[in-house]
Amino acid sequence: MEKSDIIIIGAGPGGYETAVEAAAEGLAVTLIERDKLGGTCLNRGCIPTKTLCRSAEIAQNVNDAAEFGVEISCQPAINYAKVVERKDRVVDELRSGVATLLNRVNIVNGEAVFTSPDVLEVNGVSYTAPKIIIATGSRPASLPIPGAELALSSDDMLSALQLPKSLIIIGGGVIGMEFASIFAAFGVAVTVIEYCKEILPPFDAEIAKRLRMSLKRKGISIITGAQVTAIEEGMTVSYTAKNKPQSVTAEAVLMAVGRVPVIPGGFVETGGMLTKRGAIAVTDDMKVVYADGATSGSTEVYAIGDVNGRCMLAHAATAQGRVALGHNQPLDVIPSAVFTIPECAMVGRTEEQCQAAGLNVKIGKATFRANGKALAMGEPDGLVKIIIDADTDQLLGCHICGAHAADLVQEIATAMSAGVKASEISLAIHGHPTLTEVVKAAVV
Repeated sequence: MEKSDIIIIGAGPGGYETAVEAAAEGLAVTLIERDKLGGTCLNRGCIPTKTLCRSAEIAQNVNDAAEFGVEISCQPAINYAKVVERKDRVVDELRSGVATLLNRVNIVNGEAVFTSPDVLEVNGVSYTAPKIIIATGSRPASLPIPGAELALSSDDMLSALQLPKSLIIIGGGVIGMEFASIFAAFGVAVTVIEYCKEILPPFDAEIAKRLRMSLKRKGISIITGAQVTAIEEGMTVSYTAKNKPQSVTAEAVLMAVGRVPVIPGGFVETGGMLTKRGAIAVTDDMKVVYADGATSGSTEVYAIGDVNGRCMLAHAATAQGRVALGHNQPLDVIPSAVFTIPECAMVGRTEEQCQAAGLNVKIGKATFRANGKALAMGEPDGLVKIIIDADTDQLLGCHICGAHAADLVQEIATAMSAGVKASEISLAIHGHPTLTEVVKAAVV
């Protein structure tokens, strides 16, 4: 029996950053990973997609060069093999950095299986500790429809070495829209089919609509309010929209309908732990809930990140890891972004959520078109929308569509975490000319 102070299952952002912090506190840490360090985020998610996104931005800028007075005599070719090489280099470099950070952690490569509520088995060896943190992440989901096996997953798309001439994306959420934006910039004919009436269902409807219209102007076909019913040989996707059966054909089909938690083997059978809608049930301090209602036995078991289904974002997993270690880490303000071209980002409540809650709000808006830096960059297509409690002046939410939205939203996220009021944002001096002036202009 191998013993340590803490065992962490999964070396994604939640797992490895928690391991680094626990080791820095002097704990003996065992980190179990069945694949590569960095988890989905580094190897098959955030980092490779954002690397592709940057390459796509370069391609888009070449297409828009004439606007900047730059004449290109011939249409540049996309060398996708080089694009993939760059993506792999970035991932390899960051993975090497993660390994360096974990120099004080005992790393075990293999599949962890619960043999009892406080014992794990990996490669025939048993491990135990007073605290176990499950950080096993998630995998791509798929629709239960005929022909679903014909579709590519996001993992498949990131490992592909060639561009398809045309692509159908099932799902208009964050993953689907990022891939749509990336591959359209590379010259692929892209069609997106989304079940909901608008793309990016968690986002503010006005921001989602703005992105949809922007992407349509770039040539992306987006079909909303459509239920996919089957995928057939020849890559024909059948769907129903407005009560009419329809179909569309492309060279490849990407299934991008979200992700589902990956739960360790033996977790339910031997541990008696509860799952809720396919995710591990946890309390607000990330402790696993058992079938008898208890939250701990001889070993305290926690679950963080995608596997508990609370917030499927890498930075949320890291924050939850700090909670599991017993630190004071608020989890009520978590920004999120979609790295399309242009980007979208949000934090806090949407206008629709505020209305449903009956809150008395005031809404401020400012467009990128009125901002000097945005015009100089050639990025006038953008909007900042800030929602404020009309009675208390507290910031309730911020929603942005436009260049560097993912960076800009952090100002409001930090202000919300610190309890800064809206009027204090408007009093703060913002540099000129910068995109942050759009954020200031949106405060009412």
